[in-house]
Amino acid sequence: MNTQTKTASRGEGLVGALPRSGIALRFVIANVGALSFAAAASLFASRWAGDLDDLVTLPGAIILVAFVAIIPGYLNVFLLLSLLSYRQPKLHLDQAYPGVSILIAAYNEENNLSETFRGLAGQDYPAEIEIIVIDDGSSDGTLNYLRSLRKPCLEIISIPHQGKAAALNAGLDAVSHRVLITIDADTFLHPQAVRRIVARLMQSPDCAAVAGSVLAKNSRETNMTRLQEWDYFLGIGAVKRQQSMYRGTLVAQGSFSAFRTGVVRAARGWPNRIGEDIVMTWALLGEGHKIVHEPTAIAFTKVPATFRGFYHQRQRWARGMIEALKSHLGIVWRRHHFASFFVALDLLFPPLDLVFTAAFIPGVILACFGYFYLAGIMTLLVLPLTALIVLIMLRYQKCVFDLMGLKIRRNILGFLAYFLVYQFIVSPICVVGYSRELLNLERRW
Repeated sequence: MNTQTKTASRGEGLVGALPRSGIALRFVIANVGALSFAAAASLFASRWAGDLDDLVTLPGAIILVAFVAIIPGYLNVFLLLSLLSYRQPKLHLDQAYPGVSILIAAYNEENNLSETFRGLAGQDYPAEIEIIVIDDGSSDGTLNYLRSLRKPCLEIISIPHQGKAAALNAGLDAVSHRVLITIDADTFLHPQAVRRIVARLMQSPDCAAVAGSVLAKNSRETNMTRLQEWDYFLGIGAVKRQQSMYRGTLVAQGSFSAFRTGVVRAARGWPNRIGEDIVMTWALLGEGHKIVHEPTAIAFTKVPATFRGFYHQRQRWARGMIEALKSHLGIVWRRHHFASFFVALDLLFPPLDLVFTAAFIPGVILACFGYFYLAGIMTLLVLPLTALIVLIMLRYQKCVFDLMGLKIRRNILGFLAYFLVYQFIVSPICVVGYSRELLNLERRW
């Protein structure tokens, strides 16, 4: 993505407002369509399960077929139909804005902070911006760089190295405004990012937080970053839009999100977890708060440039989801809003990734030698569904980029890698992350 921007001063939204009475109807339609697809797929797959009976017994065959084809098909159709009916209330930029506090936890970020502050200096925001940077015991020149800035709006807090959650909580104590924003120390904000994310929060009085749109900043650095560019742009973006339409966004990510300060303090800040942002988001949902996503509030963050870095990041994300399930699974039956449904769906992902890793990947290898036990017509049905989701998201994202004066750069090889092989890379990593958390193994940030 190109971070060079043209000023987008108008406040028009991408689509018309969605009446709240229509949210439930769209949810029902999307679910009925997805369940109908799953039912039809089950009938079609009955013979396939019978063929697998001799290999893995009938119960095993049913489990394999369900988690290789039927459940992924249901999830894709539900996502597809949700995106087709996606509506977001119009964003009104002409309003009174409160002062905001921006929290940045920094650990050995000397080489990244200059770009982050350049983005902050360019913000088109009409009220006060207080910047609080918490140096989490850095061993490089991070603290010296911060002290050299001498900005009147900047407060520097230095603590011994304790991890990101402790750093954010130290900053939370110093927040003086009723709205706070978290960004990572390597995140560059679009000039209208703060204005737009705060506008969405202000016109959503029943929402505790708004998750911004986070995209890859260093997408041309390596082949690994080229692949991740499309994951952020299409995959994560699609899920955020779906969950936000139902006002049940599951992750207000630490890399760029806005919160009501009082709500975060009432929740006692960020927990000491690997996935501190996931667990804290679920804590807010568990208290009955709503969380949405604003696709036009754009931030560019540095993504892992090596496979090793990607491996550690996605393993942490997988562990964070299990941490959230262990701490807040009660949302499923205690809360009567759509977030409960999406939390329940998250229970499917560990077995989905496990079956994909342990059965489908070997099935693809066997198919290369002519043995189509697990890789056949049924599994190929997911590809056109995924293609339709990609096309819809490209259209939505192009509208956003046109509005914000951004340009989608060509990255065909990265796109093909994302579309065809990404899941083969990420699912085994997630299985490792799930396993490490379920076994309570040592945490590694």
